[in-house]
Amino acid sequence: MVTPPPDRNDCEPHHAFDAIRKTDRPSTTAKHTVREAIGSHLASRSGGGVTREVAYLFPGQGSQFTGMGKDLYDIYPVARRIFDQAARLVDFDIRSVCFEGPPAKLTQTRFSQPAIFVVSIAALEVLKSHSKSKILIPKFAAGLSLGEATALCAAGAISFEDGVRFVLSRGRFMDEAATECPGLMAAVLGADLPVVEEACRITGAEVGNLNAPGQIIISGKKKNVELAIEKLRGMGASKVIPLDVSGGFHSSCMDSACRRIEQALKEVLIQQPKIPVVSNLTADVEESSEKIKQNLVWQMNHRTLWEDSMRYIIGKGIKTFIEFSPGKVLKGLLRKIDPTIETISLSALEDFHAID
Repeated sequence: MVTPPPDRNDCEPHHAFDAIRKTDRPSTTAKHTVREAIGSHLASRSGGGVTREVAYLFPGQGSQFTGMGKDLYDIYPVARRIFDQAARLVDFDIRSVCFEGPPAKLTQTRFSQPAIFVVSIAALEVLKSHSKSKILIPKFAAGLSLGEATALCAAGAISFEDGVRFVLSRGRFMDEAATECPGLMAAVLGADLPVVEEACRITGAEVGNLNAPGQIIISGKKKNVELAIEKLRGMGASKVIPLDVSGGFHSSCMDSACRRIEQALKEVLIQQPKIPVVSNLTADVEESSEKIKQNLVWQMNHRTLWEDSMRYIIGKGIKTFIEFSPGKVLKGLLRKIDPTIETISLSALEDFHAID
């Protein structure tokens, strides 16, 4: 039985960023090209043996796009091996779904979650295959929602095979839970957390993600979130944007998925991470296998603390973050959390060519 953590309240948890991306455009002065960033920290510094401590970041659902990973698959043998290995572990053509879609299929939770996981690990392996990457010292890893499983795999806590099987089950269970409990999510911009929590208390909606200053995601049963959207607009939120997602993730709508994934995790071997992984649920590093499993379950129906997780890593002195494909959503969130932090996004093929 899934036991909720002691601090769970009536306003709980999630992701999905396609509708938010339009609000995350960098200003002209804030733009820092990937080529400049990678060139300065990899190409020019590798010869002198200068190392740089970094944090690895992995995206969640909502970052997917048709064609993701295809350029890496076509160019890099190490990426091809990752995709081909994953294809033997899943019950659908993961290469076709990633490379060709159609978008309506790729956005389905049961397909998008394993697809994003595999693309992210392929991107990580491409980076690791470059000799110049040896100057990068990963001190922390974190991933938003689904991305936490990717971070644990990158940190050596979960094998790639177990990771693929886990996210395949996770996506399927969440998809089925969304059918059982029709839900909705919405991005709330320009409202403080107490205001959002009060709107949730009144309407029965739940807080899903605390992503960045001024950006909170609400979730829950469709009718409750719809009521909360109207309530928040009347309470002064600058924007409340319904998200194009298939369910009320990180809310009580996912309770049945949590019970099922808890059972599935009993078959997954989790070791102590070689790189500290910051949990979405606690915004802290967890090392014990049981605690990591517990957090993977609870973050599915509770709020995620992405902003606090990033501030934890920044507080440890990390000034450079590397975001792995697909997409560049996390870079936009980090810009809002701390504009002084440098984020290198490795998403497009040209990003990796900048390492050469």
